Amino acid sequence: MHEAKNSLGVIFFPAFDWSISPTHPEREERLLYTQDQLKEEGLFDIEGVDEHKPGVATREDIERVHFCYPEVEAVATRSHLVAAGGTITAADLVMSGRHKKAFALVRPPGHHAMKVVHGSRGFCNINIEAVMIEHLREKHGKRRIAVVDTDCHHGDGTQDIYWHDPDVLFISLHQDGRTLYPGSGFPQECGGPKALGRTINIPLPPGTSDEGYMMVMERVVLPLLQDFKPEVVINSAGQDNHFTDPITNMNLTAQGYARLTELLQADIAVLEGGYAIQGALPYVNLGICLSMAGLDYSGVREPGFDAVKHSQRPQIAEYLAKLCDALPELYFNPPRLEQMASGGKIEGDWFVRHKDIYYDTDGISEAQTEELLLCDSCRGLLKIVSRTTKNPACLGVEIPLDACPACREKGLALYEESQAKDGYRYCQLINRVDRQYLRHGF
Repeated sequence: MHEAKNSLGVIFFPAFDWSISPTHPEREERLLYTQDQLKEEGLFDIEGVDEHKPGVATREDIERVHFCYPEVEAVATRSHLVAAGGTITAADLVMSGRHKKAFALVRPPGHHAMKVVHGSRGFCNINIEAVMIEHLREKHGKRRIAVVDTDCHHGDGTQDIYWHDPDVLFISLHQDGRTLYPGSGFPQECGGPKALGRTINIPLPPGTSDEGYMMVMERVVLPLLQDFKPEVVINSAGQDNHFTDPITNMNLTAQGYARLTELLQADIAVLEGGYAIQGALPYVNLGICLSMAGLDYSGVREPGFDAVKHSQRPQIAEYLAKLCDALPELYFNPPRLEQMASGGKIEGDWFVRHKDIYYDTDGISEAQTEELLLCDSCRGLLKIVSRTTKNPACLGVEIPLDACPACREKGLALYEESQAKDGYRYCQLINRVDRQYLRHGF
């Protein structure tokens, strides 16, 4: 009988009642093949590896993170709440000491869900990692968090949520946005004025293999984590950069995923994308589980791998070497705000940026104005006005954790004033200082 070096809790939720469509790869079968593989390989017969059922996230869990319009229930199904609850369960297992590490094998995914939510984009409605992070902060007192997103698509939702947060280091390894949805995630996207250098994007060329991923892990990701010294490391463990994935163009293998996992040593992993539901996910998830548990994963092999066909072109290594030389500088010595690809500018006491966002799954177009109060005493009050083809003008006000008294008072006043106006259809207040979550509509 094997024994795990690191005790591992696996939270499993295939969401039987939710899918994009009966034939879409984002459907329940996405995880059922994985479930069969893990049981066939005897994963849960290993001492120290246990399966757990997910909890259900509450409205308050979601409203710590998101401005949902018109309300949480309008944008999130029960399955979304259970997927988010699965990440909370993972956090609680690790924070309680019951397990050294945890892997939330849940769906629907979440890393394309931004601060404001009107519907689904990139198959995501609720950002399940962000829900977990804010639970870690509020219930377990953790503040300094690192998120390493290894999904093939840029984690634009997680980036958006933590754009202004200096206590979250967000690193995304993804296929270059010039070649893949959502078309973002370039090195110049480094964070807002209060968090410059806390967003690090690593766009990888199509065809990048295990070799390229290990290079950026060793030369960029690990040194930045060592300097940042997070209290908790989270891996958004998307698996759509596997060489068999039908909607991407990368060449990572199950062995590569397991080695990446071993290098990263994340406390918690959360499944994101991955749509080769038979040829990749069962093997990759097994490799990740074994790696997190500190067990031998050398025998994990997916069918169809051809070392020659799926090798990395020499030009990719040359390109990545130059990228690895340049990227750490964006963290250690971030350029001035006016040089960043933030799309914003300073107007008086506020930093303002305008965003046009498209919800590709639901066909919703959004025009958004985000304003951050440039406070000398805290990270600043956040105000967002959003208009879409689905909902008229909506106002969101966030008083952040550790907000100074002045920002707290100003935030409360903005929300109170909105109730006397008819210019906004829906208004929402996230008051983290007082744990107060309010909304009203006209």
